[in-house]
Amino acid sequence: MELFPPIPLGEWQDTKETLHRFAQVVGKIRLAASARRNHWWNVPFHLTGRGMTTRPMGLVDRNPVFTIDFDFVDHQLIVTTLDGRAISFPLMGQSVASFHNNTLDALAALDVRAGIRIPRPYDLPDSDRPFAEDTEHAAYDPELANRYWQVLSQVALVLEEFAAGFSGKASPVHHFWHTFDIAHSRFSERHVDQPPQVDPVTREAYSRELISFGFWFGDDKFAEPAFYSYTAPEPAGLTTEPLTPATAHWVASNESHLAVLRYDEARGEGDPRAVVLAFYESAYQAGARRAGWDIAQFASPGGITDPQLLVPRA
Repeated sequence: MELFPPIPLGEWQDTKETLHRFAQVVGKIRLAASARRNHWWNVPFHLTGRGMTTRPMGLVDRNPVFTIDFDFVDHQLIVTTLDGRAISFPLMGQSVASFHNNTLDALAALDVRAGIRIPRPYDLPDSDRPFAEDTEHAAYDPELANRYWQVLSQVALVLEEFAAGFSGKASPVHHFWHTFDIAHSRFSERHVDQPPQVDPVTREAYSRELISFGFWFGDDKFAEPAFYSYTAPEPAGLTTEPLTPATAHWVASNESHLAVLRYDEARGEGDPRAVVLAFYESAYQAGARRAGWDIAQFASPGGITDPQLLVPRA
């Protein structure tokens, strides 16, 4: 299978907008049914061999242990409980409203009392419309939904490989239903004092100094898929640092900057995997140098931290 197959935003935008809202329905159930973790690490999805999963949840909300999985091979949503019971329904032919209702019905049939505290999209243009009333978003192209999962899976493995080089506090590689990106973040553990007006989601996400790396599929602000990185808070002089490859560049975003490598530029290279790894590393070096991190202390070449194991064997 081709590494980083084409996925131009314009070809699947309708399916993407529907899937994004499907993911938010399930993500908000995960939010209610899982123990809170620092920086919201309990909330994102993880990739599987057929799609993506919430991972097991329940107990903390007095529900039985259950899991919700998106299957992008057979194109189903599957709700499973620890005792082996399962209910599924097709992803095709669903509006956001019917998907929302079918998901809640499946949970109820398995004796799971699902709770969505705010049953509307988060930070999307229709955030004032309840999921149960959204019959507008109903596009689902199975080939493009499968392509979305393929790209996520490939990027996840590249991010896992990159993550191996850092031994400090770091997030998993996970897929956020808020921004619909896949990301991995590294932390210095320096506390960040947020202004009082900052919302609770942002306050927790950025309570420590970090450098984040990821991939998104494009949106109305940046209309194409791209690999990215940012340092928060942004240190002075960050955008004077060089990026690899030469096609990567700094892009203004709100009041800070993103390091950006366009997906199509990466996939056009002879070795796209090596190019993306080099891009992430150049962005890390830029942010870490400018923020004064101890780069050598955090180094974990090949996932190894014991110096003895780094000594070549005869």
